Amino acid sequence: MKAKDVIIYVVLTIFAIGALLPIWAAITTSFKSSYEVATTSPLFFPEQPTLDAYRTAFGSLSRPYVNSILMTIGGVIGSVLLGSICGYFFSKIRFRHDELVFYLLAVGAFIPYQSVLVPLYTTIIDLNMYGTVQGLILTHTAYGIPMCTVLFRSFYTAVPDDLIDAAKVDGAGAWRIYFNILLPVTLLSMVIVVVFQFTSIWNEFLFGLILGGGEMQAMPVTVALNNLKGSLVAQWNVQMAGALLVALPVLLLYIFLGKYLIRGYMSGALK
Repeated sequence: MKAKDVIIYVVLTIFAIGALLPIWAAITTSFKSSYEVATTSPLFFPEQPTLDAYRTAFGSLSRPYVNSILMTIGGVIGSVLLGSICGYFFSKIRFRHDELVFYLLAVGAFIPYQSVLVPLYTTIIDLNMYGTVQGLILTHTAYGIPMCTVLFRSFYTAVPDDLIDAAKVDGAGAWRIYFNILLPVTLLSMVIVVVFQFTSIWNEFLFGLILGGGEMQAMPVTVALNNLKGSLVAQWNVQMAGALLVALPVLLLYIFLGKYLIRGYMSGALK
């Protein structure tokens, strides 16, 4: 091995260790008692590992955890399905001022959350959905459609128009083309958008804080995690256990779908 390669590997190893140290500290701290947290370094593994912090964290996060699961699944299904249809519409169906309409829709993907809070809050109140999981599902679906549309449009544009024209010659209608041609050849793109939306909705905090209601009515787990900080003394072991529990679904998603993400990036999301 050349000296240049050795230097590169050493530098990469140092950066990898630096990136993993906070995760390691979170793991070790989550298995410690409050006494060990106060008397030992976060990098040292506990002398007497305990699951008490996980029991305490899960007891506080169980209801919000279910809320987040329902909210995320509903929001992902709604935004990905409608965004996929809109992407198909804007990529393969031509109409007057279609580009202008698409750009106006795409602007919605870049509107800051804070700028829509007041009208969003009043709308959810008027729909009697404040403090409900359904209200958060509707919010994330509506807010996710523009970004999903932009992503799907870029994927569907790469599908050759000759394939669509051949299907039309065979008598296929718009919906048959969508379900039998576009979706099968863009499954990898669907995975990419699902992972993107799942991560965005699961980690979202502001909408859950404003629209989730009190008494854990529809409070997502990210908001409930903030409440684990303690009132008088910071319970670092409980906070770290809660943080790891909250990160687990996204971590599992990337573990099981990571290979499909890589295939999608490398192949342009087309078979």
